[in-house]
Amino acid sequence: MRELSNELKVGKKNVTVAGWVNSRRDHGGLIFIDLRDHEGIIQLVVTPDTEEAFKLAETVRDEYVLEATGVVRERGENLKNPNIETGDIELVVNELTVLNKSETPPVNTHDDGDESGEKLRLKYRFLDLRRPKMQKILKRRSEYIKYLRDYMYEQGFTEVATPILANSSPEGARDFLVPSRLHPGKFYALPQAPQQFKQLLMVGGLDKYFQIAPCFRDEDPRADRLYGDFYQLDMEMAFVDDGEVVRQVIEPLYKKLVTEFAGKELVFKEVPRISYREAMEKYGTDKPDLRYGMEMVELTEVFAKTDFKVFKQPCVKALCVKGGATLSRSQIDGFTEQARKLGAGGLAYILYENGEAKSPILKFMSEEEIAAVKKLTGAKDGDAVFFGADERAKVNKVLGQLRIAFADHFELKDPNKFAICWVIDFPFYEWDENNNKLDFGHNPFSMPKGGLKALEETEDKLEIMADQYDLVVNGYEIGSGAVRNYNPEIMYKAFNILGYNNEYVEARFGGMLNAFKYGAPPHAGCAPGVDRMFMVLEGLDNIRDIVPFPKNGAGEDLMMDSPSAVDAEQLDELRIAIVPEEE
Repeated sequence: MRELSNELKVGKKNVTVAGWVNSRRDHGGLIFIDLRDHEGIIQLVVTPDTEEAFKLAETVRDEYVLEATGVVRERGENLKNPNIETGDIELVVNELTVLNKSETPPVNTHDDGDESGEKLRLKYRFLDLRRPKMQKILKRRSEYIKYLRDYMYEQGFTEVATPILANSSPEGARDFLVPSRLHPGKFYALPQAPQQFKQLLMVGGLDKYFQIAPCFRDEDPRADRLYGDFYQLDMEMAFVDDGEVVRQVIEPLYKKLVTEFAGKELVFKEVPRISYREAMEKYGTDKPDLRYGMEMVELTEVFAKTDFKVFKQPCVKALCVKGGATLSRSQIDGFTEQARKLGAGGLAYILYENGEAKSPILKFMSEEEIAAVKKLTGAKDGDAVFFGADERAKVNKVLGQLRIAFADHFELKDPNKFAICWVIDFPFYEWDENNNKLDFGHNPFSMPKGGLKALEETEDKLEIMADQYDLVVNGYEIGSGAVRNYNPEIMYKAFNILGYNNEYVEARFGGMLNAFKYGAPPHAGCAPGVDRMFMVLEGLDNIRDIVPFPKNGAGEDLMMDSPSAVDAEQLDELRIAIVPEEE
């Protein structure tokens, strides 16, 4: 309760508490009320001796807001409640006031949320927030934000707020556009990130910048990605032309968050650096979970001359699943179906049981191939080996996802262990399959390794690397960063390769390009996500559980009925017309 430490002492008289009715129990001659606030619960005892208070207590219901004054006394020896902090005492009421009544709550306010379902909880989020679990989350989140800020101040960073109404720029997701009333036909954009502004701060002479920055992206929501708005620890450093400098500044913060803030265990004392290419080849993803091994094993050469048609493919790899021989036929069928949904034709396997290999495919393999598979995968009795054979990108994708599925099945993801790593050396360009053309691998603001020379002299543009890096924790991408492109000549060339002329670049990034003409220093930074990391630290798997007012999985705010239609007058003022959908 609000005055728990100072006021709620046995024998203390005229103590006043206030809160919501958590529960009410009428025992005939006595009425017990559990009163709850953000501090906890206190039991009120109302007796017929206080006639007015007793009559009022008979009328109260759950979630009524009460104020009670009385005397603190110790509970009987067999009546103490060890599950709450005030379980040894109770307040004998002599005055009771109803501050406000409540209708019957449509959601439970004192469980873990399981009883009500997410749809109802989000519609009545103002009630859902009363749950002790949500109260704890809000307090922990506040402590977490303070922890981030304190660290950045200790490192000599200056906090600067950047604009919310900005310009539209290609940064990897759809913009939220804001029409301008003063300039009809033109639009602001809510910033996907403060990318251009933080680079301009470096040009403006700031040495080290940071902010807990709101970011806005029109991306499909996921369990680990909020829809619409989220926050990131945005930071930038001037006179830095090597990403390792940034990594060494930010890395200790995340180690401390794990060990000091969350009280969890680090898997690696020395945080590994893994190239993008190595991550894709070993784990099939650029955000590998390193709490467990199960790396993909290259077997392409083993089957280079095979007679087994299924393995006559450009790439053959395998996963050795420890204890995999215990999988039932139906469980293997389930993993096979998952592989098919990812584009594989099936899922070949070998089980190692009682000193022998068992599989329908063994009759198609030579003794040398069978021996090589066991040796290279390190398979032992009780293990299973699962194969992928296809184009390299597809094999990496399928086995990478199966690796995660096997880890879930065998419970290899210890929530008390945190594997932090950096994935580095991302491709500067990538091939856009949908549009059949070359595109930026991440964004146009990263510096290609080798600068202008790399852009001009590298024949295969997909071989150009960016000095870009991702912070990965337990299989989640926590944040991205890069050495920035601060040279107009390099930026022009980077876009020219994609078919954009200089005029296009100036139209989209004119403000920043103009600034770069006036002595821009080299600079680098990163932007770890605030929400996702907090979710992982708290051991949750739904990011909507760690923010006070999230959108649902369809991007809707059920509580505020948003998005919603607006008055025709508002649209007319902005000169916007709604085009009806074609039937």
